[in-house]
Amino acid sequence: MDYRTFKDYKSIVWFFLMMLFSCQSNFDDVQKIGVKSGAPLTIASNIDTEQTELGRLTTHLKSPLMNDFTNREMPYFEFPNGLYMVLFDEQNNENHISADYGIAYNSTNLIDLRGDVKVATHTKDTLFAEQLYYDRSLNWIFTDLPVVFRTANEKISGTGFDSDKAFERARVLKVTGTITVEE
Repeated sequence: MDYRTFKDYKSIVWFFLMMLFSCQSNFDDVQKIGVKSGAPLTIASNIDTEQTELGRLTTHLKSPLMNDFTNREMPYFEFPNGLYMVLFDEQNNENHISADYGIAYNSTNLIDLRGDVKVATHTKDTLFAEQLYYDRSLNWIFTDLPVVFRTANEKISGTGFDSDKAFERARVLKVTGTITVEE
């Protein structure tokens, strides 16, 4: 190998080392720009996903659009065009939930549903609300805003609601409607 060829190789290696180190120092800056601009990390359309626990289906989620903001300090997924979710209890009964908008927070396991929220239970009861929370850790549904809860025999209005995901312990809080009471 002559001196000129060695010099060419040395120049090429030096160039690639400069590129490598200059790109590495900017990578963190590029990530920060994405966070500062408010842009999601990823965008997914027409999602259809299922969650299982111990081999049993627990949740089925569909949405036309999902924005992934897991690059934030408090990571979350946003469903700006609404979502449709089916929750399965231990007996495989289905409770259907739909909303115009939703946010699922990873760190708190909380789902915030907003706008024309509707829950239809396997027992044909229906809950209507403008905002509803679902705690995935506790399998608990709740709100402190006005709701309407329809059963086979009653229509109960109130401010606030909480229930397990199977709706076996459903309660309307601060009832404003008329309830039939057996004597």
